[in-house]
Amino acid sequence: MRDVLAEAAFQLFLERGFEQTTVDDIVARAGVGRRSFFRYFPSKEDAVFPDHERCLADMTEFLAAAADADDPVAKVCDAARLVLRMYAADPEFSVQRYRLTREVPGLRTYELSVVRRYERTLAGYLHDRCGGDPDGALRADVIAAAVVAAHNNALRSWLRSGGRGDAEAAVDHALGLVLDVWGVSAASGGDPGGGPAVRPAGAGPDAGDDVVVLVTRRGTPIWRVVQQVEAALGSR
Repeated sequence: MRDVLAEAAFQLFLERGFEQTTVDDIVARAGVGRRSFFRYFPSKEDAVFPDHERCLADMTEFLAAAADADDPVAKVCDAARLVLRMYAADPEFSVQRYRLTREVPGLRTYELSVVRRYERTLAGYLHDRCGGDPDGALRADVIAAAVVAAHNNALRSWLRSGGRGDAEAAVDHALGLVLDVWGVSAASGGDPGGGPAVRPAGAGPDAGDDVVVLVTRRGTPIWRVVQQVEAALGSR
């Protein structure tokens, strides 16, 4: 019934416009009563984004299962990809919704509130991984914001193109920039778990002899330092 109501609502929004469509119009098209609509959707705006609640639940479940991940930033990026897959599963609907959202200020505001919920979910996972780091909470919030910004930049470019091109490749590229800075192997201290951050100096296709720059906290176990150096050299 939730899907039936959402489909009826969206069809009417496209045909008549969002502001011109009433809840009575929606339930008449769906063949149900007003009570049925409000059982599933608090407002018309909610009917435009019926899939986000499920995606948020999937993201929460995914992150809960990744509590012991070696690279929590990579896991957060993987969680963000769940949103991409939701959009890519129905490109025509996603593009139409994007265009409708651009035309209705109230829908744009609602969408921003949904994006904020995704960001809080990602940040909450990172907060749990920051331990006693004095800057842990700040780092978690910054990383979560960066992941959401990178993901949404690529996703919206794909939507503006009408759903043409490889959305997954675009999002992977954008999230790769975040991982370059904040992932376990990033040189700028990007390991939210408090361990060392390593990157081969001058890493790139034209890099010469291996030089490893290691940034770590005093007291980091030597086995972890060696592990990170070996991982960095092995990636060359």
